[in-house]
Amino acid sequence: MNTLKVGKIRGSLYLTWGYNREWYTRSTIHFRNTTTDNYDFTFINAKAHDRPDLHDFYKLNNLTVPQYDLNVGYFFNDRHDLGIELSWDHLKYIVTDNQVIHVQGQIRGHQIDKDTLVTPDFVHLQHTNGNNYLMLNLVKRQKIWSSKYLQLSGIGKVGAGPLISYTISTILGNNDEGYFHYHGVVAGLSAGLKLDIFTYFFLQTDLQGAWVDYTNTRLGADHQGLSTQHFYSLQYKYLFGFNYPLGRRKL
Repeated sequence: MNTLKVGKIRGSLYLTWGYNREWYTRSTIHFRNTTTDNYDFTFINAKAHDRPDLHDFYKLNNLTVPQYDLNVGYFFNDRHDLGIELSWDHLKYIVTDNQVIHVQGQIRGHQIDKDTLVTPDFVHLQHTNGNNYLMLNLVKRQKIWSSKYLQLSGIGKVGAGPLISYTISTILGNNDEGYFHYHGVVAGLSAGLKLDIFTYFFLQTDLQGAWVDYTNTRLGADHQGLSTQHFYSLQYKYLFGFNYPLGRRKL
C-alpha cells in the first residue's frame, strides 16, 4: 500500500496595507492650450511636496484619506523564492504654491522668460487623489533569519504600470476639480524587510524609487488644457499584511 508524503507548501497568497511618505525631484512642467485658451509655457525646476494626511487615519471612514499602499501578491515558493504582485500606491504630489519659478513661453499672446512668483491664482497643480502608481511587480525574497515563530527576509521588487491619477488644478483662473483618468506611466524599484509572525501575519518596510512620466494631465473645466512632466520619487512605506499558504505538495 502506497503512502502519500506531505511536502513543502505550494505557495502563498498575501495582502498588505500601509501608509507612506515621499520626496520628489524638481521637474520641468509644460502647460499648453491653444484650443479654448491661448497659452504655451513651461515651468523650469518646479519643486513639489507630499501631504501625509495621517490625522484620524485609524477611523474606518478615513482609511483611504492618507497616502496609502495596497498590495496583493503570490509567492511561488520555488527555489528562486520569487513572487508576483499587483500594487496600488496612493501618493500625493503638490507643486508648492508661492515659489519663484523660471517661466518661459507665451501667455495669451504675451512672451515671458523670467523668474516669476507662482501664486495659486496663476497656476496651482496637485495630484492628490492622487499621484497613483498601479504596477505589476516581480518580487524576490531572500531569507535572512528564522526561529520557530518568526522569519526575517529581505524583499526586492521591480515593476511598472500606468498612472491612474486625479488632478486638481487652477490655470489662469480656470479651476478644475479633477477626475480619474490615465495620465502616463511609472516604473519602480524597491528594497525592504519583511518580518513574518506565526506564518499568517507580517510587518514590512520598503524604500521605493520610481520614475514617473505624466503625458496626459488635463487642465481647465473643459479639460482642453494639457500639462506634461516627468520626475523621480522616493517613497518610504510601512505596512502590515496577511499570508495565506496554499496547501502542500504530495510526494
